[in-house]
Amino acid sequence: MAQREKRSVSLPPQLAREIQEAAAREETSFSGWLADTAAHRLRLDAGRRAIAEWERGHGPLTPAELGDGLARARALLARTSGGKRSRRSA
Repeated sequence: MAQREKRSVSLPPQLAREIQEAAAREETSFSGWLADTAAHRLRLDAGRRAIAEWERGHGPLTPAELGDGLARARALLARTSGGKRSRRSA
């Protein structure tokens, strides 16, 4: 079993309700949904930083390169549960 570190967070009530509803739809826990969503955000941020770094050395991506990247991303998403990220309980 994966190690976990317990944290306390404060959320606006409406946001907490929406997270709980999303977690229930995806059959995971509140904390599992938050952890998966945070991990997803961190991966997106890392990808954006990597692209920016690449562009600093090679210039902006061309429309063709952007189109190819978008097509690859869509193909990857189509292979993962119809575009849904996998969710695990924490």
